[in-house]
Amino acid sequence: MFADSCHARLTLIVLTYNRADQVLETLARLAALPDRARIIAVDNASTDATAERIAASFPFVELIVAPGNLGASGRNLGVARVATEYVAFCDDDTWWSAGSLSRAVEILDAAPRVAVLNARVVVGEHGAVDETCERMRESPLATHGLPGPSLVGYMAGACVFRTNVFRQVGGYEPRFHIGGEETLVSLDVLSAGYEIVYMDELVLHHHPSPLRDSARRRRLLARNAAWVAWMRLPLIEALHATREALTVMRAEHSLKRDLPALAGGIAWAMVRRRVIPPHVQDMRRIVREDDERRAKKADASASFRSTRDA
Repeated sequence: MFADSCHARLTLIVLTYNRADQVLETLARLAALPDRARIIAVDNASTDATAERIAASFPFVELIVAPGNLGASGRNLGVARVATEYVAFCDDDTWWSAGSLSRAVEILDAAPRVAVLNARVVVGEHGAVDETCERMRESPLATHGLPGPSLVGYMAGACVFRTNVFRQVGGYEPRFHIGGEETLVSLDVLSAGYEIVYMDELVLHHHPSPLRDSARRRRLLARNAAWVAWMRLPLIEALHATREALTVMRAEHSLKRDLPALAGGIAWAMVRRRVIPPHVQDMRRIVREDDERRAKKADASASFRSTRDA
């Protein structure tokens, strides 16, 4: 893989933070891939000797140590070093299957309108397909000759980008830190006239780390969704997202702590407000209405089973 990396057309960026054992295992798997790619590891200022261990074990991997924990925007540091046409991403508990990165290059070469490919994520030892990917596979959006189902979003740790488009939209917003960071990028990619596509044939393995703060992630997801809404979405959606964020904060008993940041972020977002064009609003509406239909169908099915089993 690395003997020909100077001729690669794709760079792979691995983001990590305080998961030294896992990122070493991930890098070992990536190093064994037959795909021609350069690897950059971005360490978000870990305190568990992650950077030192990567440098010692993988001297051929370019290592970037962030000045602090930048969250998702640490990926921007990696993209700043990319010299290839395409860039793929994964996290320290995910890795690409053999051949997937090479195939992604072929697909993007043949589909100039497509800026982002989302892979099929298989989870755990048994390889169950991630529920988000199953939903992407059944996208209600028209394909219009695209290589796969059209999407309004993607998964940050399971995608391949055109490098110039990632830079054009500005990468990940540092203020979001982590949690739904893809949403703003997705909206800006679509608004710029590009497409996001799900590719079932591209495979990424995910063995979720137990080192997660689920409650904090829920709060950040809700907060960031409100900020994005005020930056890009119609007023009614911004108000709804703000109400949802407040609901989550109350449920997590963090309203007093999180409300000042939410309010300050909304003021910051309003300065950057640029509502998405009508065609992107239409795409989001189609997906939302399909989600609502599916939810009603699932509720009706659950109600039927409950009555039948009574």
